[in-house]
Amino acid sequence: MRFAVFLCALGMLGGCIDQTSVDDGPDLPPIQAQEAGPKLSSRQAMNNYNAVVARLEPLAESICRQQAPNLNCDFMVVIDDRPATSPNAFQTLDSTGRPVIGFNVPLIQEARNQDEIAFVFAHEVAHHIEGHISRQQTNATVGGLLGGLAASAIGVGVDGTDLLTQAGVNVGARSYSKNFELEADALGTRIAAAGGYDPLRGAQFFFRIPDPGDQFLGTHPPNADRLRTVQRVAAGL
Repeated sequence: MRFAVFLCALGMLGGCIDQTSVDDGPDLPPIQAQEAGPKLSSRQAMNNYNAVVARLEPLAESICRQQAPNLNCDFMVVIDDRPATSPNAFQTLDSTGRPVIGFNVPLIQEARNQDEIAFVFAHEVAHHIEGHISRQQTNATVGGLLGGLAASAIGVGVDGTDLLTQAGVNVGARSYSKNFELEADALGTRIAAAGGYDPLRGAQFFFRIPDPGDQFLGTHPPNADRLRTVQRVAAGL
């Protein structure tokens, strides 16, 4: 019974935590998968990466200053060369608050053209411009508070309170990360297009990565939802 009460409390997070929404817009024919072609050589892949960063980084900083003038828009772009088997890119902040955009080597090697690299780069830039790190931290804090309140309401001990508080933190941090991804896809589409790249061609990358489906509290939305977002935004450019 107490566990059921806690689950009900966590279910109320949607009414208390920062939430973003991405307008579905008009129905459009679905994007079709195109022939990916063979992988590029390591040199070709790195040349594409370097060319995209050289073109998009100054544009990204300019857009960041226009849309988020209170943020640090001096992007640092790095290659994560730690051993890894899965393609990955990320956005984080260094100890001084400077935004960092990172690509690992498998992602650079998996991309088949500059449009795909540009779309991933623009997506990570968009996470920073939209303030997703701070917003996720706020969600986690609110989730932890609600978890603690739920623990008090059902009268668990200290250990139970710590457990439920941490559960609330986890739920809060992950509850709207799917929407954050779609929001970054939308702005990333605009940034890539502004740099002269084709975001629809860039989004073909989604056809070659695992589909997370629609997992409860998953961090990424289904690939089909992300493709529809890119398509809808690109249609309006």
